[in-house]
Amino acid sequence: MSTLEKTEKEQAAPATIQQLSGSQAVLEALIHEGVDTIFGYPGGAIMPIYDALYDYNDKLTHILVRHEQGGIHAAQGYARTSGRVGVAFATSGPGATNLVTGLADAMIDSNPIVCITGQVFASLLGTDAFQETDVINITTPVTKWNYQVTDATEIPSVLAKAFYIASTGRPGPVLIDITKNAQLQLFDYHGYEFCNHIRSYRPKPIVRNEYVEQAAQLINEAKKPFVIFGQGIILGKAEQEFKTFIEKGGFPAATTVMGLSALETDHPQHVGMLGMHGNYAPNVMTNECDVLIAIGMRFDDRVTGRLDKYAKQAKVVHLDIDPAEIDKNVKATVPVWGDCKETLPLLTDLIKRVDHSKWLQQFRELEKEEIKEVIYDELNPTSEVLTMGEVINVLNELTGGNAVIVTDVGQHQMVTCRYAKFNSSNSNVTSGGLGTMGFGLPAAIGAWYGAPKRDVVAIIGDGGIQMTIQELGTIMQFGAKVKILILNNEFLGMVRQWQQLFHDKRYSFVNITSPDFVAVAKGYYIDGNKISERKDLRDALKTMLDHDGSYLLEVMVGKENNVFPMVAQGTSVSEIRLK
Repeated sequence: MSTLEKTEKEQAAPATIQQLSGSQAVLEALIHEGVDTIFGYPGGAIMPIYDALYDYNDKLTHILVRHEQGGIHAAQGYARTSGRVGVAFATSGPGATNLVTGLADAMIDSNPIVCITGQVFASLLGTDAFQETDVINITTPVTKWNYQVTDATEIPSVLAKAFYIASTGRPGPVLIDITKNAQLQLFDYHGYEFCNHIRSYRPKPIVRNEYVEQAAQLINEAKKPFVIFGQGIILGKAEQEFKTFIEKGGFPAATTVMGLSALETDHPQHVGMLGMHGNYAPNVMTNECDVLIAIGMRFDDRVTGRLDKYAKQAKVVHLDIDPAEIDKNVKATVPVWGDCKETLPLLTDLIKRVDHSKWLQQFRELEKEEIKEVIYDELNPTSEVLTMGEVINVLNELTGGNAVIVTDVGQHQMVTCRYAKFNSSNSNVTSGGLGTMGFGLPAAIGAWYGAPKRDVVAIIGDGGIQMTIQELGTIMQFGAKVKILILNNEFLGMVRQWQQLFHDKRYSFVNITSPDFVAVAKGYYIDGNKISERKDLRDALKTMLDHDGSYLLEVMVGKENNVFPMVAQGTSVSEIRLK
């Protein structure tokens, strides 16, 4: 038989059908989807998948976390820096329920995550078997989609659907619960087919050109246009399209917390951060603009303050991929549905090149007021006590704004978001919508695996670090080169600030005693240092950044320093307080 005849015969032959277990099919699906790293914790109900994983060590890296919450936060951090889907494994019962906080966090912050949980045998479902929980009903409110597999033949198609749903449209978390019998079951495996369509699911709304045209007309007629942007720019990979849009229009542009790093901090049209602890100018000028252009953001209450006093003078153009967000909180004059990577170029083509320098200068004048009243003293304090702001400022100088900055939740988070500099996208990893204390350390581990060639600095408070401090064990075992910067004010600082300002300084259970963090780190074979004096700050930060490996630096800062400006709850953004 000639070589040509042999080749033709091979091509005509049907594909070889393999016998695989459900567990093997799970791992084959992950490999086909381009997964390289899994964060997880084994247990009885997911043991068959872990047994199969033993033979896939050359293709898949598994990071054994110390708590399932750490696993899903790590998967979030991975997704945020890599731009890919994060994956977490957990067993049934408490393993699955320990994922719920991370699922809720990923849902509200639009993180693409696929979680795979083990479940008891299908024959035991509903019997209150050992470590059985109804994970599907528990997680329905905090997942984009979830599904329980009881038959192994479903696994390839269900996981293809899971990755498609998690990563398309407005991203989000998906949970697949697989019974133990399905993991063990052998079946005829016909190969893996990617999912690119689901009849009942439309990830992107149809772009309506008439709305784009109406939006362009409003913008072209505006005397005081103002752009506010969120994480949708990053998720849509539309950073360049966004920059082209604002530069052509000459618009001042302000970011939400989640939008940080979509536009470099020092861009001449970047006017700061919106929100409760955002910058003075963008908050005040929200109620002065005549056209408000919102892109990839959802008008969270932390951004809007009192809705009945929010931008009432302005016509609103809202660009978003999720139709449910349009008109949910703020009524849009013109809605522009669609992926901003598609809609922004259409809008850019129709807008005029306008000089709005005088309007932009009004932001700069208010910025000077904030510098005088707040920023200068925060970054150049005269007291002996270190401020969080000056720590971040020195960190900026040493990193050049090129590090991945991961924050936990609290005063340190708001200070970091206010003062950290970002030169490139996918550099800000924080818990925005849910505000999850304990997020920072495990998310930083995942962020490093998502961007191992970048410096990853986790900035965490003395309260948040103690919620997931056990993940130092994950760093110890697997060697993630995370720099951990603890800003210790010996308080649950954000709660204390509110108690000071709104509850007559009745400090109710916000004094927190901490261990010797450096000693704890050394117990995990992680080097570290503690400082409390200004003269040691720069050298200590440089030592942390230069260290080859993970490192923990604890910096003692002012106990009762507050984060300002501040929009108090129940007030308008234009009533923002400088002191």
